[in-house]
Amino acid sequence: MDEDVGEGIGGKLDFLEYFSALPDPRQSKKVLYPLDEVLLLTLCAVLCGADGWVSVALFGKQKLDFLRRYRPFDNGTPSHDQLGLIFGALDAAAFQTCFIAWTQALSGAISGVVAIDGKTARRSFDRAAGKGAIHMVSAWSSRQKLVLGARAVNEKSNEITAIPELLDLLAIKGAIVTIDAMGCQKKIAAKIIARKADYVFGLKRNQGRLRDDVELLFTEQYARDFKDITVSRAASSDAGHGRIEAREVFATDDIAWLEERHDWTGLRSIVMVVSTRETARGVENERRFYITSLPAEATRIAAAIREHWGVENSLHWLLDVNFRDDDCRIRKKNAPANFTSVKRATLNALRKAPGKDSMKSKRLIAGWDETYLAKILENL
Repeated sequence: MDEDVGEGIGGKLDFLEYFSALPDPRQSKKVLYPLDEVLLLTLCAVLCGADGWVSVALFGKQKLDFLRRYRPFDNGTPSHDQLGLIFGALDAAAFQTCFIAWTQALSGAISGVVAIDGKTARRSFDRAAGKGAIHMVSAWSSRQKLVLGARAVNEKSNEITAIPELLDLLAIKGAIVTIDAMGCQKKIAAKIIARKADYVFGLKRNQGRLRDDVELLFTEQYARDFKDITVSRAASSDAGHGRIEAREVFATDDIAWLEERHDWTGLRSIVMVVSTRETARGVENERRFYITSLPAEATRIAAAIREHWGVENSLHWLLDVNFRDDDCRIRKKNAPANFTSVKRATLNALRKAPGKDSMKSKRLIAGWDETYLAKILENL
């Protein structure tokens, strides 16, 4: 990229440098719209509320003068059809790798809980091409409130293969990686330990004998008030939206017998969470089980489990409500995965944006106030 381009009113855009290695499959001599211009256009448009190619193209026409503060845009901006073709042709894995490199520079050293979870964009299926809806596995930093990375799940695989690929791209040393039962796999545990991080995995029937053994131990000892083993305990409660929920967390590292039967790298403690939820419908009781490489410190483990669910409220919910992720009908080739990555990049940009307004309000202000939009770009 030209070092002198973009030195105008808005200044340089360093974040685009992280996408400079992204392969452009178009023939260079026929490119009317350079890739950095297309990426800048799309990011700015989504920051200001665009949710598809039509609205991105409209933003480009209306805000061409603003965009030219940063790049020449000699041929203007592409149409919605051209945007779809460009993003459909870009390699999704390479796009996500560039996104992760930018995010790691944005976030700095990762610490605390890294929650890994998947989400499907329900209307992204392409029936004509026989392609299902795009499913993305994301890594979320609960402490920094940033999407650290994402990986599209191959149609012929599942999260079990996507999670190790995502972990390979993240600098997770010293973090606590939390994953629900789908990712509770020996190879994933070994990879996390090899990367010098810890794990907390949800435990369900996909790990049949291990889950059965853990449940049996806790059921027996809970009935005896844990007289036979050493256990760490923590309790918490909260109320809101017409419900009251109380939680008890029990953790024990008295598991030598378990380690003999199940070979899990780094396994140090097992955990049971007992929840009691009171609503107008009555009282509901639930028991959930976990395995972890952390020592049996119930308070610390309970905090990690609670923080894991932040990926639902702080990422997936925002993508649905503020970015209309489930309503997005972008479907062709790699475009759904790439546009989903743009939305995650936008969410990170808004987290770094000045002010304490809500995510929705920041998008509105960015659309109304070019000075505010410029400040968001400067923070990237």
